[in-house]
Amino acid sequence: MTTSQTRGFLAVASLVMLLTGCSSIGKGVAEALLQKNEAEDTRICQVWGQPFKGIDAGLSKTQGKTKVLMVHGVGDHIPGYTTEFLEKLAKQLNLNARSEQQKNISLSAPLIADKHLGNLRITHLFNEESHKELMFYELTWSEITRDEKQLLAFDNSGEYEFRRAKLNDMLKKFSNDTGPDPIIYLGQKREAILAAFSQSICWMATGDWQDLPTSGNHTCTGLDDSKVDHIIHDDYVFISHSLGSRITIDGMQRIAHILDNKAQYTDVIRKVGVAEKVIEALRNKEMPIFMLSNQLPMLQLGRELPEISGQRANYCQPDGAKYASRIFKLTPIIAFSDPNDLLSYGIPSGFSDKYLDSRLCTKITNVNINIANVIDAFGISDLANPLEAHLGYAQDDRVIALIAHGIGHQQSADLVKNRCEFTKTVE
Repeated sequence: MTTSQTRGFLAVASLVMLLTGCSSIGKGVAEALLQKNEAEDTRICQVWGQPFKGIDAGLSKTQGKTKVLMVHGVGDHIPGYTTEFLEKLAKQLNLNARSEQQKNISLSAPLIADKHLGNLRITHLFNEESHKELMFYELTWSEITRDEKQLLAFDNSGEYEFRRAKLNDMLKKFSNDTGPDPIIYLGQKREAILAAFSQSICWMATGDWQDLPTSGNHTCTGLDDSKVDHIIHDDYVFISHSLGSRITIDGMQRIAHILDNKAQYTDVIRKVGVAEKVIEALRNKEMPIFMLSNQLPMLQLGRELPEISGQRANYCQPDGAKYASRIFKLTPIIAFSDPNDLLSYGIPSGFSDKYLDSRLCTKITNVNINIANVIDAFGISDLANPLEAHLGYAQDDRVIALIAHGIGHQQSADLVKNRCEFTKTVE
């Protein structure tokens, strides 16, 4: 759901409440109430876990680039859906210049012939004075599920919508747009979506801005020895929302399975062109994931356990028996959830050990944060809009400051130091 759609929904919902609510609440009282809540802004922001650095930490290094991949969640998205978030992130990182045009790659994969897998949009951001530089990759995979969701198009037509109350009609259209995606993902489209994710990583590792095609349909292959320096020196960061977090984890676990079973997937590795030196370079990388509206616990329901679990010490400790078979050195997961977001969850203790592949070497930090304001209004106490709580992460200044600068160290943003509580956890 786009920002404009969200605002439209909130506007309609507010109008309905005003028209049907107690008539004694006057305009001046309502405005004073909203201004009071906005001025105080007592929304919680609590972080439990290990200190973590944000994107800014690697922007000024002399070797390598910082590359960020964003993976959207449910609902139909079109290229450019990250524009508001990216502008706020650029301001927070003091990146005041950008490429005049974005590059748009229509994705395809060597193992899924003749099928478009969505769009990868790349934006080049930088600061000419400080020499900071960021490459931002926006994956739009909605193209893969769009055709199947047309099965419900009749329900959005004039033949049906006039029979509903206006607010209910808007909610039904929202449900028709978002509800099918997790169901479709569990079916035949899963491999295509994961291939789109793998292709996005491949393009991130392939080279820098000047090395990427400007447009057109392309397949990323050839992660040969010439790409090793990029992988060694570049920083890779992932940002995901709702179902996008499941896609990101599944995509990484899929990579782990293939690379750890090279004899079984000789043809796959040959077609993609992954060199042994590339695999070794990945084993020394940290791959942080910022999960907005985290849904991993819910989306684990009914699913198989990972291929390898409960063996973190064996794979992630230098003296572990399987240390040479890890896929990444470390995968920090920073999971954001709003208690009033009906579809997001923190990650409980023990979850990663049982439900995440040990070869990823995950480390969990939970961010418990109010995205939506909690107010007393219209005779209802402690009210928070659940849709705003689910969709507003990418527009929240505290979330963006945490992604940009992290927490638990001197480089943290003043906004985070003043507004967020940090509790370091010890194993």
